Amino acid sequence: LRATVNLPLAVLASVPVGFLTGLGVAALGGEYLDQIVAVFGDFIGAMEQQLSQGAEQVVLARPDARQIAGMLGAGTAASSVLCLLLARYWQAALYHPGGFGQEFRALYYPPVVAGLLALGAVALAGAGAEYRTWAVICVLPLALAGLALVHARAAARGQGKGWLIGFYVAWLFFDPVKLLVVVAAIADSWFKFRRRWAPGPGTDVSPRKTDEDR
Repeated sequence: LRATVNLPLAVLASVPVGFLTGLGVAALGGEYLDQIVAVFGDFIGAMEQQLSQGAEQVVLARPDARQIAGMLGAGTAASSVLCLLLARYWQAALYHPGGFGQEFRALYYPPVVAGLLALGAVALAGAGAEYRTWAVICVLPLALAGLALVHARAAARGQGKGWLIGFYVAWLFFDPVKLLVVVAAIADSWFKFRRRWAPGPGTDVSPRKTDEDR
């Protein structure tokens, strides 16, 4: 980010970071992956025993080494982006208050980039269950662009933090909301919703005050 001064490009760099991490672990960390697979197997086996009632046997899917490598790659990509955003937020808080919010709300990918990320995610997810964790690496930049779009919409309508908190609760617990955020980011790359939401001259977009605030 310091070299490019380009937040979308810095976030996009998490994709090769995630894939290189996953491929490196898959190629060089065979014993390490086997240990993690064994730990997951023991944990899932204990869960199956607890969930089984009487003669009804519960069988849960167990991740293999390829899935674990994808999970580690996706986790590395996500943690690198979160650390980047946190550092940028701290820097803006010290030297340019409010600058991080403006920069984050403008996070956007052109149609070619968004399309390639979406195609990569669909291709990996369609290749089999063992590659679905790898698809998360491609989805990560689109998810962040979708969250930025939600923040831009809230700012354009003058909605306060309460609305965003409610949205993030829904986003954390409901998978359809996560999918909708990604789809919104892809659609935004084509239709440029932020331009349509831009306030006209003299429009007040400050957060709406409640009766208590007044």
